[in-house]
Amino acid sequence: MPSNFLFATWAGGGAVPPVLSVARALAERGHHVRVLGDASLRDEIVAAGLEAVAWTTAPQGDPADPAKDVIRDFEARTPLGAVARLRDRIVCGPAADYARDTLAELRARPAHVLVTEHMLLGAVTAGEAAGVPVASLATTIYPFPTPGAPPPGPGFAPAEGAPGRLRDRLVTRLSGTPWVKGLPALNAARVANGLRPLGSVVEAFERADRVLVLSPRALDHAGRRFPDHIRHVGPRLEDPAWAGDLTLPDGDAPLVLVGLSSSFMKQRNLLERIADALGTLPVRGLLTTGPAVDPASVRAPANVRVVAAAPHRLALRHAAVTVTHAGHGTTVKSLAAGVPMVCVPLGRDQIEVAAHVRLAGAGVTVGKGSSARTIARAVERVLNDPSYRSAARRMASAISAETATDRAVVELEALASPNRETTEPAGRTGFAG
Repeated sequence: MPSNFLFATWAGGGAVPPVLSVARALAERGHHVRVLGDASLRDEIVAAGLEAVAWTTAPQGDPADPAKDVIRDFEARTPLGAVARLRDRIVCGPAADYARDTLAELRARPAHVLVTEHMLLGAVTAGEAAGVPVASLATTIYPFPTPGAPPPGPGFAPAEGAPGRLRDRLVTRLSGTPWVKGLPALNAARVANGLRPLGSVVEAFERADRVLVLSPRALDHAGRRFPDHIRHVGPRLEDPAWAGDLTLPDGDAPLVLVGLSSSFMKQRNLLERIADALGTLPVRGLLTTGPAVDPASVRAPANVRVVAAAPHRLALRHAAVTVTHAGHGTTVKSLAAGVPMVCVPLGRDQIEVAAHVRLAGAGVTVGKGSSARTIARAVERVLNDPSYRSAARRMASAISAETATDRAVVELEALASPNRETTEPAGRTGFAG
């Protein structure tokens, strides 16, 4: 039986394609799907074959244009400053606006299930107030502490001995601190919609009936345990509609695919250093700048082709190495193709993702301020040591098994079913492996 799904998302760069991938998969199975999002996403939503509905009072942004970026985390001086911008400009500050717009859409055209990008706590609030089942899509490694693993964020390896366990306890205790200042605005939105206030913002992330993690379980720590309502459903591997066609560089030297953020993170200088590094090696480079950087502004040697975009999933069939900021999308596509990586994290979740690549043995990490010489040495190391490709291929096998069934669709259809089991209230107990 077809169901009605309302998706809620925002112009969050790499978080957009996996959300739209899930929405498109539901539409292809005959369900009625519409997507509430920023006006800048309209073309991408329509290209996915979906109905676009624009926010009216919630923030509107375009991360490909620094002047229109809502968060502007590239202006933050510290990682905590970047989190504060996300908190105040998307997650908590405008929670009442997101709730108002989502409720208006639900009242105008009811839905069986509301599916929100994980950061939109205002939309989650609206779903709870409307009594509609809510699924939250986490588009990276699950970003909050759970038992059996180090707290995510800093890229810690699993604790060893008492000092490591003490480290984990202290960092876990501190991990909620950056969110404290967002609680009044979030609770104001909840109270305005007839809901009780919460004790923490982190608790609000647990209010969804299902949190579907669009990341390989195999990429996370093996001993990590999750509450029953947090379920890994595998990554989305499709390329966005704006990726265009593939034209490979001439020749038969090993191909190095370069892809940094699809949103603005002051990456142009780093792109040039990567291009310079590849210019010293016997390789072909395919460097994709993304929508936020003009490819004509990136100086590159003759063996490096610079383009605005290319379908990474297709390019990876030919690649020997990926050089990436360790954004989750590029990372999982590379691993799914069995391609090892040189990770150059720029911020956000990228330090954590790069750490998991390194712990899996599928790549190395260098700093974002590294010289072209350092980057070249890292690329040579990954190219010449077969252990990295072997580890990436092991991860590819695991991802293939995880994505053999579209578990995100299965979970959402079950949530929409009138015969679904009664969902346990938020604040659940009981952990799954």
